[in-house]
Amino acid sequence: MSDHEISFGERIAQLADTESTAPVLRVANVDGIETVVTWPELHRRSTQIARGLQARGATEGSRVAVALRNSPEFVMTVLAAWKLGAVPVPVRWDVPDWELARLLGVLEPTIYLGPDDLPWIDATSRRAVPDLPDVIGPSVNGICSSGSTGSPKVILMDKPGVFDDMTGMPFAASWGPVARPQVVLVMAPMYHTNGFATLFNLLAGDRLVVLEKFDAQGCLDAIQRHRVTHGQFVPAMFVRMLKLPQAVRDSYDLSSLERIMHAAAPCPVEIKKQMMDWWGPIIDEYYASSEASGSTLITADDWLAHPGSVGKPMNSAVHILDQDGNELPPGQAGEIYFEGGWPFEYLNDPAKTAASRDKHGWVTVGDVGYLDDEGYLFLTDRRHHMIISGGVNIYPQETENLLVTHPKVLDAAVFGVPDDEMGQRVVAAVQTVDPADATDAFAGELMDWLRERLSHFKCPRSIAFETAMPRTDTGKLYKNALIEKYSV
Repeated sequence: MSDHEISFGERIAQLADTESTAPVLRVANVDGIETVVTWPELHRRSTQIARGLQARGATEGSRVAVALRNSPEFVMTVLAAWKLGAVPVPVRWDVPDWELARLLGVLEPTIYLGPDDLPWIDATSRRAVPDLPDVIGPSVNGICSSGSTGSPKVILMDKPGVFDDMTGMPFAASWGPVARPQVVLVMAPMYHTNGFATLFNLLAGDRLVVLEKFDAQGCLDAIQRHRVTHGQFVPAMFVRMLKLPQAVRDSYDLSSLERIMHAAAPCPVEIKKQMMDWWGPIIDEYYASSEASGSTLITADDWLAHPGSVGKPMNSAVHILDQDGNELPPGQAGEIYFEGGWPFEYLNDPAKTAASRDKHGWVTVGDVGYLDDEGYLFLTDRRHHMIISGGVNIYPQETENLLVTHPKVLDAAVFGVPDDEMGQRVVAAVQTVDPADATDAFAGELMDWLRERLSHFKCPRSIAFETAMPRTDTGKLYKNALIEKYSV
């Protein structure tokens, strides 16, 4: 470790010494009941949980699977694992038993903590036990992907398990020097990379306002009540807030907001412009993956000059390759590869790890896009989502982005289903703002509206209605369920 690096345990103790009664963590559950925690309490209770984990066999380097909702217990358990030098691996708590069993079979954790273990965590955290010695040394970080294009994967990244004088979220470089403490709103599930990363804000001295689940109006209320300064969103959250009645949107004071970051899925240009008109040019964007193979960043001002771009690489180089592995010139779409990102591997899946690399060692997660003449990256879609109809490659993201700008559409998915004549045909599933609009008449109206704005081969051959889209809490679509449903 360098001179300015200290262990997680030392950093937590340091914060507990300097902070007393100030609330550093507020968690509101789905019923609106709020729990407030201070740093001394986080330190004390995480130390006690660490003792409990230790008694159950956790040691330095052990994997501790944490499958809990956004809650104080989630935060305390992760801090406890860090104090031991163990590896906290956040896991979705709401998956079917068979999927959880498969995931844990790959992960092989020393300890698994799920919703049924909440009484144990709470009881352990309230015992009077001695302080735990700090553990200083490297550890491997782990995370599970969302599995939006298939089964979730366990990703291991070789990163040092130390607190390295961080400014907060690893992607917050665009925010520049910040005054501490920031008040950071957390709405993404903390089992996901985006939510989990906000724990580094906590260690940097910020305050976290955590919602158990995103709600459009509840989000605006939290910003106003807690004078939130920073936060991270996904495009689906923007869409839902923009669909609120104008009078509701105008009734909240959002003047405390300083910078906002969004990621996880491409944002339609028109949606982002509307958000900029509402919140001002404070919305930055980054593009990355759970694998941390590479990332790009674009500030609000840069985006206004390059609408639709996800920016330029931060700590790596971007390459756009065709199907034969040849590098493509600006303006031509191909698979996105990063050079120089964090080393990682898919746990117990060497074939998948090898398939993510090309002959140069550059890494891809299957996204497709292109670079412009200035080196700005634009996303086209995911390779797995491409539709081939009549021999033509169709990327559905463009159609989806257009659909959600219609005032009556809340959410949309476009995908391909088998077709005897064309190979695949394009189908759209739509969730309307008002369920009463889910009619054949509106489907025809929407089809005409699309054809006025898109090439006809990109337009769906049929439009179906769903009461809710199969999205993760991080905004990613599970298209496989829709493809299976409509492949009849």
